[in-house]
Amino acid sequence: MSIKQVSSNAEVDERLAALMTNANAIRAIASAVEGTIGPKGLDTMLVDKFGSVVITNAGVTILDLMEVNHPAAKMLINVAKAQQDEIGDGTTTATLMAGSLVASGVDQVVKGVPVAKVIDGMRIGIKTAIALFKNKEKIIFDLSDPLLKQVALIAGREHEDIADLVVQAAVLIGREKLLDQSFKLGNTISAAVGAENSVFLGAIVGKERLNRQMPQRVENARVLLIDDALEPEGIEDEALATEAGFARYLELRREFEDNIGKIISLGINVILTDRGIDDLAEEMLTDAGILAVERVAGKELRKVAEHTGARVLKRTGLKKEISELEKCIGVAQSVYEDEKLEQVLILQGRGKPMATIQVGAATEEVVGERERIAKDAAASVQAAVKGGVLPGGGAVELAAVQEVEHVRRQVGGMSAYGVECVVEALKKPFMQIVLNAGFNPLEKLGDVLAAQAEENSAALAVDCDNGTISDMFELGVVDPAPVKIYALQAAGEVAEAIMRIGTIIKMKADDNGEVKQGHDNYLG
Repeated sequence: MSIKQVSSNAEVDERLAALMTNANAIRAIASAVEGTIGPKGLDTMLVDKFGSVVITNAGVTILDLMEVNHPAAKMLINVAKAQQDEIGDGTTTATLMAGSLVASGVDQVVKGVPVAKVIDGMRIGIKTAIALFKNKEKIIFDLSDPLLKQVALIAGREHEDIADLVVQAAVLIGREKLLDQSFKLGNTISAAVGAENSVFLGAIVGKERLNRQMPQRVENARVLLIDDALEPEGIEDEALATEAGFARYLELRREFEDNIGKIISLGINVILTDRGIDDLAEEMLTDAGILAVERVAGKELRKVAEHTGARVLKRTGLKKEISELEKCIGVAQSVYEDEKLEQVLILQGRGKPMATIQVGAATEEVVGERERIAKDAAASVQAAVKGGVLPGGGAVELAAVQEVEHVRRQVGGMSAYGVECVVEALKKPFMQIVLNAGFNPLEKLGDVLAAQAEENSAALAVDCDNGTISDMFELGVVDPAPVKIYALQAAGEVAEAIMRIGTIIKMKADDNGEVKQGHDNYLG
């Protein structure tokens, strides 16, 4: 064998070694969540070094909390998180299909198919499947459509109380708000130990009132929001030691006291601040019967501002004329503190309608999971309103299998092998759902593919309770179309990125001994 041939073989071996290493990492991540998918999926327990426990079957939570060092695995987790941020659900599906695409792609490369041809074929197959998904979408125009409740029920893991809350909130908010790209229904969810399940028009502030002498409830609330501390302007210690500096200090205190008096004269009876409240201000506000809450998170301040129609002020804004300050005041029908839950509720504001979903749980261990479930259900409901629904249970993916296989027969050359990878990925959700339900996935796969072809229906899959082939729309097993579409797109993107990696090189450390740019020190 010539030196040139040896060198060429070494380069091939190196590329395959990198590909195999990354593929193994992707397979490990996919296997961590595959047991959770479907109505019969099981929970996963995650334990940290201090013994803290999280029990969940939410794919994104498992991926976010599990300890991962491999850079390729982190790529997959980042894609799953992007799916969660963009759509709010479908991370497990995206992860399973990405794992299948990479595994099938590596198998083809090992057989001698060029990586570029595999990627070309994957793109063709994914484009074909997504076109079918869009063609099968069923748009939801009416928020009272029973399919919307089914979307919430499935994404909410069969928790009917949570599904009811989410749909009630969607109806309260309205279709127009749900279609707003800047609005996320999942952000309206609050969960607390001992809380009663409820949906109401209003916002929650996770803080108590400043002291017990302030009123617990205020009706016809006039709300002032300060994105600052409610205290006098500061003065340097060195300046304070001088006569002029002390005089300035007294002047600022008098000015501050006048500003508090101005607040009281305006009839403001609720004040929320981003930072602390000065003792003098607290005393004056208490005497005036004003409910004040300090150190409110900026996110919550913005919610209250939107709901009450208030304009958020800085501390210096209190110097405005009374006529100008009047324009900054928000209005709510009622504001009160729930002492048991240690939070303040702002109800029926005059600003934009804002529904809040309050989810209760018996223990701290359960409350976090119920909140995650509610957020998944809310995200799925909003996605369904935006983009319609598709049959679930892996049905529409199997319908796409037949379409993609038809395209594969028309694709010339080695790209057909890449299309075949998409076929295998589309089968993966169905087969894993059936396996988790305790049935033979290969047997059921053949039965469903035959039934879909015979009845020309994309809605046929397996009823996980009894193993019969059933119409998913009739069973109420539906998923938001955007979840399906984005999951397949995301899986394709991460698979392509992994397939393109031909070499893994250890990065040199900087002067502090740390790897540059914070990358993991990993070499296959």
